[in-house]
Amino acid sequence: MADLTQTLEELCAARGLRMTEQRRVIARILQQSTDHPDVEELYRRSSEIDSRISIATVYRTVKLFEDAGIIERHDFREGRSRYETVPEEHHDHLIDLKTGKVIEFHSPEIEALQELIARKYGFRLVDHRLELYGVPLSKDES
Repeated sequence: MADLTQTLEELCAARGLRMTEQRRVIARILQQSTDHPDVEELYRRSSEIDSRISIATVYRTVKLFEDAGIIERHDFREGRSRYETVPEEHHDHLIDLKTGKVIEFHSPEIEALQELIARKYGFRLVDHRLELYGVPLSKDES
C-alpha cells in the first residue's frame, strides 16, 4: 500500500523510476484526482499543463506506474480503465451507472462478512475488490 505521506513522485523515485517532467505532471494530476480519471481525462488535464504531452506518453506512464504498484486500475463496466493511487487503507466502490460517479466507502460489516465467507469455504482472504453498481433511488423509493 502506498504511504500517503509520500507524494506519487517520491514513490516513483523510491521505486527507481526515472521521472521526466512529463511523468511528474501526470503523477501530480493522479495524486490530486479524486474522481478515478481514465487515460483520456488524464491526457486532457496533462495537456492543459504541458501541451507537449501526448496521449501515448500518458498511456506509457500509466502502465509504468501500474506495473510499479503505485496506482491501481479499475474497470467499472464502461469500457475504459480508470485509475487511482494505491490507497493507504482498503476501500470499496459504489458506481452510479447514470453518471459514472465513483463513491469510495469502507464498511467494517462487509469486511467481516467477506472474511467469514472465505473461512466458510476453507480460505484465508488475502485480497479482494468490491464494486457495487447502482442508480439513484427515485423519489418513490427513498
